[in-house]
Amino acid sequence: MIVNKDAINVIAFDADDTLWVNEPYFQKAEHDFCALLENYLPQHAISKELFETEMNNLSLYGYGVKGFILCMIETASRISAGQLPLKTVNKIIEIGQDLLRMPIELLDGVEDTLVQLSAHYKLIVATKGDLLDQERKLRNSGLQKFFHHVEIMSNKKNEDYVKLLRKIECQTESFIMIGNSINSDILPVLEMGSQAIHVPYHVTWTHEQASTEIKPNNFLQVDSLDQLLPILL
Repeated sequence: MIVNKDAINVIAFDADDTLWVNEPYFQKAEHDFCALLENYLPQHAISKELFETEMNNLSLYGYGVKGFILCMIETASRISAGQLPLKTVNKIIEIGQDLLRMPIELLDGVEDTLVQLSAHYKLIVATKGDLLDQERKLRNSGLQKFFHHVEIMSNKKNEDYVKLLRKIECQTESFIMIGNSINSDILPVLEMGSQAIHVPYHVTWTHEQASTEIKPNNFLQVDSLDQLLPILL
């Protein structure tokens, strides 16, 4: 795929694991949760149970830490046959709260890339997750000054991007999405008729792992954000 940079007015960035570290923190929290309950089941079995709970509740809770906490509690209650001690419930809540307090760790090249691109394009954030948590992370990242608009989405399907473009008054051919998730950041945008660039992260949540083959003629992948500069400038 050759990016048509002359048509682009708006560059949208995913946030978690595109601008800053996220999934490794979730994986550590999951590990702590599974270790806490290993008297009931092996840790790999607990992890599988938790993922199933998350998928079953996705339409109720959406994405984010708060839903993750509720899913941990529900999973723990189920595998303990409703006999979970209150002190264990409190420990699970503490694991979730620690996740909410994690510091922001920017990925390599993020700030310099945004500095240079913001001089030529309108930059926006288009990310999923809990509103309060994502606003906190963006504020603490120090990156908010680079973005004209921030959209914290309940989901990132084709219709969600169409709604976003309508809101920011942007044509599909003038929009490009940058992100680490094939399922959320790339496929829906390509389907909409816009451009997208995949910046993979070394850890990806199972739910976001791609099950669809991408055709080379409409797909571009780079190893890091700073590799966007010779493509877009």
